[in-house]
Amino acid sequence: SGIIGRSWAMVFAAGGFKVKLYDIAQQQLTSALEAIRKQMKEMEKSGVLKGALSAEQQLALISVCTDLKAAVEGATFIQECTPENLELKKKIFGQLDLIVGDSVILSSSTSCLLPSKLFTGLKHVKQCIVSHPVNPPYFVPLVEIVPHPETDPSTTERTYALMKKIGQSPVKLNREIEGFVLNRLQYAVISEAWRLVGEGVISPTDLDLVMSDGLGMRYAFIGPLETMHLNAEGVSNYCERYAEGMKLVLNTFGPVPEFSGETVQKVNQALSEKIPVVPKVLDARRKWRDECLTGLAKLKTQMKSD
Repeated sequence: SGIIGRSWAMVFAAGGFKVKLYDIAQQQLTSALEAIRKQMKEMEKSGVLKGALSAEQQLALISVCTDLKAAVEGATFIQECTPENLELKKKIFGQLDLIVGDSVILSSSTSCLLPSKLFTGLKHVKQCIVSHPVNPPYFVPLVEIVPHPETDPSTTERTYALMKKIGQSPVKLNREIEGFVLNRLQYAVISEAWRLVGEGVISPTDLDLVMSDGLGMRYAFIGPLETMHLNAEGVSNYCERYAEGMKLVLNTFGPVPEFSGETVQKVNQALSEKIPVVPKVLDARRKWRDECLTGLAKLKTQMKSD
């Protein structure tokens, strides 16, 4: 019932589904429900609440439970949201494996643990899948669906259909790969950003501006491959024009950074001046980020319907 679990609960409730939020501590669940209520009411007030139901109707769909067996009874889909710890996640799936039937889908929110490490050896492995959301899933709809080598194709299809139904944007990976796709792309950007700042080419503040007021403007609506397509007379023409230049630049990229030492201090100082590392300030900035994402989501929905 942490940030990801609460966000998933809200997404499923917005889709009209009954949700049982499970945790080992009752206090955690009480806090989670309070946070969900507050957030839903605020969003309803500002007209950005997801789904066709009112905040009260959505809240009525969410109940809490400290008993795992009772929590999953009658469930058709189980989304695990424990901390990113392989042993802990394996323990939870081991417990679930003993108590679920043959039709429920067992899904993990993991952002980097491979399905083969999480699910191998479970008797219900065919029903297991990774559904990796982007934090926070309520405001960013992408979900990466990653199967275990033994996952039944019907598990993938049912998960994909469910994600579409609750308003998320699922993508299917044909096989597992370290970091999945989103983090591989994200780490490639972070890696080069880190090198450029570390080598003194640009300041941390200006680096972020290159993304937020440059690449990010395009990438909010189209991906890198469509960008190539539109920036020339199609992808083939883009490659004819720019392949040599791209290879020339890519060959100058350095090794994977250590993410330590002077560059950490430089980046940390710049970001801390802009956003001091104080809970109140960080929370306010996160709230602002989520409001921006909500506004962007509304704009994207409006543009799609146009």
